[in-house]
Amino acid sequence: MTSSAESRPFPPEGGDPDILVIIPTYNESENISRVIEKVFTLYPSGLDILVIDDKSPDGTAAIVTSLQPGRPGLRLMERSGKQGLGTAYLAGFRYALQKEYRFIIEMDADMSHDPEMIPSLVGGMDSADLVIGSRYVNNTVNVVNWPLGRLVLSKLASGYTRMITGIPVFDPTSGFKCFRREVLESLDLQRVNSQGYSFQIEMNFRVWKKGFIIREVPIVFTDRTVGKSKMTRKNIREAVWIVWWLKIKSIAGLL
Repeated sequence: MTSSAESRPFPPEGGDPDILVIIPTYNESENISRVIEKVFTLYPSGLDILVIDDKSPDGTAAIVTSLQPGRPGLRLMERSGKQGLGTAYLAGFRYALQKEYRFIIEMDADMSHDPEMIPSLVGGMDSADLVIGSRYVNNTVNVVNWPLGRLVLSKLASGYTRMITGIPVFDPTSGFKCFRREVLESLDLQRVNSQGYSFQIEMNFRVWKKGFIIREVPIVFTDRTVGKSKMTRKNIREAVWIVWWLKIKSIAGLL
């Protein structure tokens, strides 16, 4: 399936914002105001932000609420408890489709994803249906402040995913990406069950199997300086088996 996007200026001029940036949060009170302020400072028009908070005990949602009066494009979805990264993004996708945004961006709250790269993601939509901000495009490594063990694990996971699934993506676990709305409309989101990093793998695989065009653009990933990583051993175990589950489902025609 080929992309039908035309070249457009960024940010879009006139009319309602057609870009939604989805930021899931859990205990990100030390980061959330920084990322929101930077995004809106760089792009005062043309996009909205949806923060999806899983009842953070550190008051993340209250900080977002306090910022809303001066930021009409700032939305907050509060959930009843910690339900996982995958379900947060799926809730955000449904919201984006309901509100008819044209482009939907995934982004972390911890400033590891540079807001200045948002135009590169959206610009890549001229020739793609899903654009991934890649740390490893063309076998390079663009990571700052990561421990060596974390980097090795990430690279091994990327190679493992490519080998098992065949998906032509150098950084399949990246959480900085932009979807065209038609892509999300074509997927049965109720069938997406993964969490953590495996959620990113599953979404990429499903998009690829639908025949959409995936493009990677280089980014520099900078590890968080405050707050705690949400990565768990459960996330790692899930990522190990999810690639086989996806491959088997695909062969059986059950995706």
